Amino acid sequence: MAAVAQLNVAVNAGLRKGILVAADSRRVQRFVRSHGMRLGAARFVAGETLEDCIPVLRRLNEQGLWANTTLLGEGVLEPEHTDTVVAAYRELIERIGAEELRANVALKLTHLGLEIDEELAYRNLHRLVELGSFIRIDMEQSQFVDATLRIYRRLREDGFDNLGTVLQSYLYRTPDDLEALLPLEPNLRLVKGAYLEPASVAHPNKSDVDDAYTRLLERMLDAAGHTAVATHDERLIEHTIGYADERGIDRSRFEFQMLYGVRPQLQLDLVGRGYKVLVATPYGPEWYPYLMRRLDERPANLAFFLKNTIRG
Repeated sequence: MAAVAQLNVAVNAGLRKGILVAADSRRVQRFVRSHGMRLGAARFVAGETLEDCIPVLRRLNEQGLWANTTLLGEGVLEPEHTDTVVAAYRELIERIGAEELRANVALKLTHLGLEIDEELAYRNLHRLVELGSFIRIDMEQSQFVDATLRIYRRLREDGFDNLGTVLQSYLYRTPDDLEALLPLEPNLRLVKGAYLEPASVAHPNKSDVDDAYTRLLERMLDAAGHTAVATHDERLIEHTIGYADERGIDRSRFEFQMLYGVRPQLQLDLVGRGYKVLVATPYGPEWYPYLMRRLDERPANLAFFLKNTIRG
């Protein structure tokens, strides 16, 4: 059994290395961008345009699911380009309202100019939260965590409650970040973490990441605020349900969040059991890096993509 486990680890490591090489290959990028939607990327991405995305959000609502959506993209390096991003998010937020969809927006601060200037990202996000809809600030690589939390705090201090953010269990610093945020009664999404980080800042072993996730989850549920439990791990999902039931934690204080195209039957099963499930449903022309992260997180997804590639 130990030998089989070691073989699985080695195979997954090899697959992840191959995926990362593909992510950086211009030839692969050109092929996937040209044919990827037809070959299977549409399983994970709700199209390249807002017009593609809206029917997907509506269909999820009709199934009893909630949704959030993201205009894919990050790392904007020209200040004027952020105006285009803000305008696109404004259109998205207004369209969600007009369509009366049970959906909200998640966004990355590097898409709003964080790598250029923290103040620019703050101003751009301020323009969007003023619209009144709930916005989730996604968490990115470890070097952006401090700035992301500073901007979140500033906007909460400005009086905006329609705002949440994300914590990543694989970072050593996250328990301290959580304790510092709890007085705000925050709306937090808990994830394991999707970026490659050095062992100096993040747990290198999956078991340690899972253990950290469980400890953080319990602390969030015990404290005030709202917890978005973002995982496809049924063990963690059942632990959440059992922990909440034992302590009389109302179901309105937490929800489950999953990715579009990943474990859709599990999503519907949880809805059938009376739990709120929100599906992260991104769209946009810059979908290639997002797809690579989904394949890197769960190399089994690669089999689906390759099967469609061969059929194509």
